[in-house]
Amino acid sequence: MVKFDGKIFLITGATGSIGEKLVSKLLVNYSPKVIRIYSRDETKQFNLAKKLVKYEDKLRFFIGDIRDKERLNRAMESVDIVIHLAALKHVSACEFNPFEAIKTNVIGTQNLIECSIEHDVELFVNISSDKAATPCNTMGVTKLLGEKLVTTANYYKGAHPTIFYSIRLGNVLGSRGSIIPLISSLIKNNKPITLTHRDMTRYVMHIDDVVNLILSTISIAQGGEVFLSKMNAIKVFELIDVLIEILAPKYQKDVDKIEIKEIGVFSGEKLYEELFSIEEAERTYEMDHIYVIIPQLVDITRKIDLNKYPNIKQFDLNKPFISKDGPFLSKAELKEYLIKHNII
Repeated sequence: MVKFDGKIFLITGATGSIGEKLVSKLLVNYSPKVIRIYSRDETKQFNLAKKLVKYEDKLRFFIGDIRDKERLNRAMESVDIVIHLAALKHVSACEFNPFEAIKTNVIGTQNLIECSIEHDVELFVNISSDKAATPCNTMGVTKLLGEKLVTTANYYKGAHPTIFYSIRLGNVLGSRGSIIPLISSLIKNNKPITLTHRDMTRYVMHIDDVVNLILSTISIAQGGEVFLSKMNAIKVFELIDVLIEILAPKYQKDVDKIEIKEIGVFSGEKLYEELFSIEEAERTYEMDHIYVIIPQLVDITRKIDLNKYPNIKQFDLNKPFISKDGPFLSKAELKEYLIKHNII
């Protein structure tokens, strides 16, 4: 079992919503020796340093891009655990800039893998997306290829000790750039609310769920797996209804006149998401709150002992693993969820 105390962490993309929460939890709940923040945005690094000033002796800030292997190599010296959050995440942006998506999500991940091997990092966690399951867009394809690189690294590494594995996330409610800040802004500014398609569904999770998943899988990962939380599915139009119900009375006099415009699906966007592909479902297992997809490569799979996962059992193929099939949070449950987690 990997221990956190006394470890040197390198977290890429650590100034994002998830990264900030993860860094804070590591500092408050554990005793890492140092956390190295690796990202491109100096302003976000400055702001994070101000928020965590009481922990300044445990933080180091590295300006750099994961595309720059030379810079990564210096930042990786003596690192024990790498958590890779940096990515191009917006579907439409990747669709219109596919070469950039490849450079960051694929080449950047390759650079991190190679530097981790060269420096004998203890553990490497790659943060992926449910869009990597049966992908139909550039972003999903690059994230799936990133997962494949990470899984295969357990073979490619040779005698080096690093454990490599991935985590797939659903839509993280309330994170920067997600749907809730967008819809909330439209409501507050009395503008028409945009809905891409009434049939759109998504798997959702809270930032706290993401952080807990990262930290809990670190202690059970054996190498090559893809882990996922057992996430709730929602209907996006019902999320919009709930946001209107909660927020509109605070900012608008006539709630009944709020306009909802259906604008059509964005480039590369799917109406639903999948936790895993049909092929992956055949090699998926479940624990109490987590799914684990066992790698297909025999040289990696034969080293995995299923008995080391708590309360493990084969995934029941009769259960839904596509968001359009539910089960869905009701509007009442969704409202309670948003309020409970202070998302709005």
